[in-house]
Amino acid sequence: MDMQTWRDSWDRADNASESIRAALTALGVPETVWNSLRPTVTHNGGAYVDFGKLPASVVEQIAEALRLPTAPF
Repeated sequence: MDMQTWRDSWDRADNASESIRAALTALGVPETVWNSLRPTVTHNGGAYVDFGKLPASVVEQIAEALRLPTAPF
């Protein structure tokens, strides 16, 4: 993989990490719970976010937030 592909993938993974951190903060989840979130890039350029372990209560909060109805567009 070339360096530009890696950088683009890293930026995407990093932005996704920041987005989920902001969402967890909005849910009232303390930083000590989500501070293990890490952006990562696979050997073929895939952008991923490693969540590590999250407490079941936090995962339940995430699931509940995902089930909330959204405004129609």
